Amino acid sequence: MRQNKLTFIDLFAGCGGLSEGFLQTGKFEALAHVEWEMPMVNTLRHRLVTKWGHKPDDAVKKVIHFDIQKTEELINGNWNPDTASIYSKTNHQTIINKGLKGLIGGEKVNLIIGGPPCQAYSIAGRAQDKNSMKNDYRNYLFESFVKVVKEFEPDAFVFENVPGLLSACPGDMPVTNRIYNAFKQIGYEIRTPDLLQRSVYTASDFGVPQKRNRVIIIGVKSSSKINLESLYSEISLLQNIFEAKNVRDAISHLPRFEPLKTQLKQDGANVSHKLIGAKIIKFHDARFHNARDVAIFTKWIKNDMNKSTTEEKISFYNKLIGKASNHAKYRNLVWNKPSPTIVAHLYKDGLMFIHPDVDQARSITVKEASLLQSFPDDYEFIGSQGHCFKMIGNAVPPEMAKKIADAISTGLRKNEV
Repeated sequence: MRQNKLTFIDLFAGCGGLSEGFLQTGKFEALAHVEWEMPMVNTLRHRLVTKWGHKPDDAVKKVIHFDIQKTEELINGNWNPDTASIYSKTNHQTIINKGLKGLIGGEKVNLIIGGPPCQAYSIAGRAQDKNSMKNDYRNYLFESFVKVVKEFEPDAFVFENVPGLLSACPGDMPVTNRIYNAFKQIGYEIRTPDLLQRSVYTASDFGVPQKRNRVIIIGVKSSSKINLESLYSEISLLQNIFEAKNVRDAISHLPRFEPLKTQLKQDGANVSHKLIGAKIIKFHDARFHNARDVAIFTKWIKNDMNKSTTEEKISFYNKLIGKASNHAKYRNLVWNKPSPTIVAHLYKDGLMFIHPDVDQARSITVKEASLLQSFPDDYEFIGSQGHCFKMIGNAVPPEMAKKIADAISTGLRKNEV
């Protein structure tokens, strides 16, 4: 334990939402973060430097840009030239040669955290795929998580994912059975598949202004004295004890926009809205919407369509666009309620995240999405607008992660880890 802090490795780290929550507690220190998508890697490295006091060279070392499917190579080193190039420039030859083991050295790893990509488990994703995602390689990325746990033998791990994981059945076997068996084979205990229904938590219960349900799978060494259920009990103790937050609490303070009467181009980009006032906020830029959508946003909110039945929404939608769709592709946020789940699909369009102010007639900005995800106000994202929406939508809300981290820390210390 470093300076009386518990140590962790973050797998599938994304832009750092889960790590951020653990670091915010002041009770944990990160030994390594592993992520494949470069905008997320750059964002997390930037955060380690600007917030957590790392030197740039150390941030490059700690946030490993690597395809975790190559798990053996990740762990043991001997990285290929393309992978090793950025580390060669910073003289991290030990990592190149010895991988995660070289980076961790002899440090004790108390915890491994992470959430493999959820698209293959998502119910919405399965509904849109002709094979219900059964052939998607992401169904089996948990196996890489298992291999890292086996190698470093942490006291416990935290595995986060969407509730759809509980019903996913790739290869005609429930994925929860696969996960349970995989961890059992390496000497770790998790809740049995029939009990994992009790492991679904809602972000809004932990002070996040968003209704976001997630499965939290905790595992402990079967040979240890750690009581698995005691860790879950510590999480439950932190539910609903914080002030509930809604959309208004999160984003109402931000500068407003208004739709232009005539859309235009600025610096080669299409523009449909202008900022009201002179206060410019980083990442708070209205995305472009065509005139039809701007008009529909106004009508949708004025008719308070969120309170309508599904059939009424579809009928209203089809009337507005002159089509015969089975889905209503518009939805607005509501001031006095938490946001619905912020999703990565935002990088494609924001039609399901219309700002609640009818006069603005737009979808939410990157800044608003980040605040609804409970990212701190000073969190900076590196990448295009699309990349920013994607990484925010894929992230674990830091405030939820912080509460889980507090609970895990308390539970592990009670068990004298």
